[in-house]
Amino acid sequence: MALMKMGKRRRQSSGINNQIDTLLGPQTTVEGDLSFTGGLHIDGVVKGNVLALDDSQSSCHLSEQGCVVGELRVPNVNINGTVDGDVRSTGLVELAENARINGNVYYNLIDVAVGAQVNGQLVFCEPGGEVGKPKLKSVNKAAAQREKTA
Repeated sequence: MALMKMGKRRRQSSGINNQIDTLLGPQTTVEGDLSFTGGLHIDGVVKGNVLALDDSQSSCHLSEQGCVVGELRVPNVNINGTVDGDVRSTGLVELAENARINGNVYYNLIDVAVGAQVNGQLVFCEPGGEVGKPKLKSVNKAAAQREKTA
């Protein structure tokens, strides 16, 4: 008889740069917008928008104890904490099992783990859209026609 060990399987980040250039520790609170390039890891709290400057390789990792109260606008993002605001990404969005999003998620590629929660809409964006202004895909011909005449 074979014995199998049952337990939680750890997920590994699949396509996001793991380099960390900036680290916000668990005892850190930032009030106001935070702009960055490269890799950002948040264990603390940001009360403001988190904005990656024009760099398609920028990434943000929000740990289980991390929290953003504002918009998260980063090309590649891995979330395992809480975001009270919209998430906008032109690259990959990874929502780990403890992710809690209270807002819409605008994505091009998405990976959602069992247990992640999104209290808002998931909105697909075409490749090539800007992080701040994603190129939204029309869901029907009537909407596409309205966009052309507007």
